[in-house]
Amino acid sequence: MFVSNSDDWVSTIDSLPENHKETLLGASLSKQFARLPLWLSHPSNIGGFYGFLVALALILPYRFAGEDHFGWMSDWALHCALLMVACFFLGLCSTLITAISGRFPIAPPRTVLYPMPFIGLALLSINRTDIVAIYPFLSWTLILLPGPLYVHLSWAPRWRLLCMIDEGKNPFEGQETIETEEKLYPKTQTVDLEIESVVDDFENSEE
Repeated sequence: MFVSNSDDWVSTIDSLPENHKETLLGASLSKQFARLPLWLSHPSNIGGFYGFLVALALILPYRFAGEDHFGWMSDWALHCALLMVACFFLGLCSTLITAISGRFPIAPPRTVLYPMPFIGLALLSINRTDIVAIYPFLSWTLILLPGPLYVHLSWAPRWRLLCMIDEGKNPFEGQETIETEEKLYPKTQTVDLEIESVVDDFENSEE
């Protein structure tokens, strides 16, 4: 359940329809982020956290897969800082783009994104051990892409909706009217088609 310091906020979320709740809270990962305070769950912070997790996963390849067993820590620390800053900046860019476009969250392709960091880490390890020469850009792309892409597609728009609710606004205003019209319009369209078919049959019978 969504955790908030504001009882009004919780009651607002609980009063939403199930489809709006799903849009607002998302899947298990987004629900975990939604439990955090808004300042802590800012998309740039989530992006920087992903960069930190990637940096932790790179300790073993940097420590054991290279020839330099003494100066590896300085290289790792530098790359760790670069990764965190890059992911933080990409999260900030996603926040600005989402604020301008006002788009709703999109479910990321989990079956594609989830294995990508592990594949990239394996390719990077193979490349550093000189078993097979692998283009580094491919490894780093597979490692870095999933986090910023998840933030851009899913979490940044979702965080914007949570901020609107925190400000007392309804992020789904007008959605109910649109859904009602979409439910009613197909019926009207079917009636129109039936009338047209009756008129056509009448004209054909006269001919």
